[in-house]
Amino acid sequence: MFRGYRALFAPPGALPLTLIALFARFPAGMFSLAATMLVTSLHGSYSLAGLGGAVVLVTIAATGPRQARLVDRYGQSRVSVPAAVLSALGSCAVLAALTTHAPTWAYLLGCALSGVGPNTGSLARARWAHLHKGDEHTLHAAYAYEGVADEICFILGPVAVMGLVTAFSPLTAYAAANAIALLGSLALATQRRTEPPPAPPAAAADRASALRSGGVAALVLVLVATGGVFGTMEITTVGFAQAHGQKTAASLVLSCYALGSCLSGIAFGLWRPRGRALTRLRWALAAMALSLTPLVFVRTLPQVAVVLFLAGFTTAPTMSTAMGMVGELVPEGKLTEGFTWTTTGLLVGISAGVAAGGWLVDHLAPGSGYRVPALAALLALALSLRLVPARPQVAAPPLASKVLQ
Repeated sequence: MFRGYRALFAPPGALPLTLIALFARFPAGMFSLAATMLVTSLHGSYSLAGLGGAVVLVTIAATGPRQARLVDRYGQSRVSVPAAVLSALGSCAVLAALTTHAPTWAYLLGCALSGVGPNTGSLARARWAHLHKGDEHTLHAAYAYEGVADEICFILGPVAVMGLVTAFSPLTAYAAANAIALLGSLALATQRRTEPPPAPPAAAADRASALRSGGVAALVLVLVATGGVFGTMEITTVGFAQAHGQKTAASLVLSCYALGSCLSGIAFGLWRPRGRALTRLRWALAAMALSLTPLVFVRTLPQVAVVLFLAGFTTAPTMSTAMGMVGELVPEGKLTEGFTWTTTGLLVGISAGVAAGGWLVDHLAPGSGYRVPALAALLALALSLRLVPARPQVAAPPLASKVLQ
């Protein structure tokens, strides 16, 4: 039953990659909440927190794909290390601007610079695609595992933030998240055994963006709408918890959503999929919209936690299937860029959701933002109708899989 996961971790260097990539992406579950807690503690404005988060994610959207093209051309380590250092400097600028009550433009400039860091999830997925090229079932387990790793971060990340906030301060939580991100990126760059080789000269000469590969643009739009689900839900939950006098409980409620996704991700990786990935994606999006509908009727935090836990079971199948489609749609020499485009679409949606959710928290009744997630999921489902099924790619399984047979 666990054959897919056994094959996944069999190649040399796979286990260190697993641990280091998990450490490097752990701040992904900390950044948004830590920044929100920091801004609201110093300036008392959810709108400012949402605006800063939107600037970070828009920067990621603008620079991420270009950075990924450089990664595909020159290799991960040569590009990700300078990007990580620049991002750390930007985070220092954010701290300085907030603590000194500098003008808003200085804070937003720091937010923009902090958004140029490497996309650890895309780098890790590209490494798995390189290690298990052509083995469809093992790659399915890899993308499911990546979804689980993401959710582990979103389960434990908010808990870590609230622990640091309670024991020390919001500033400590934000600084710790950025320190881990920098150290993790540097450590990942040392893992040369699993790093995909740079694209050969013939492939590097092809200047066309991976976004022009058939179906990628439509898939990105689907993930923009999906990101709107996550962005609105997170900041709405923080505001809802504060309105009920339980702001510190927001992290536990959000962890319920990530826990549901984590459990479904583990099970999804054990399943051997059949049929078209696009069909699975549409069913997953439909289930996501249905599971999020009860949020409109919640009145207490425990009710939110129950709804989010159940809704989380639709997240891993949605995200794992969407990321798996990248390998079908994008040439091998542009995989990192392809994964980054889809992640960028997701982050653009999150930024829009965070900004919209922040405005709703500040101007409307608590929980008003819970009307958005189900509608965003329905929009993602409608956009998926524009996707054309990719032709299956058949290749011999790699040596690692044959050894385990």
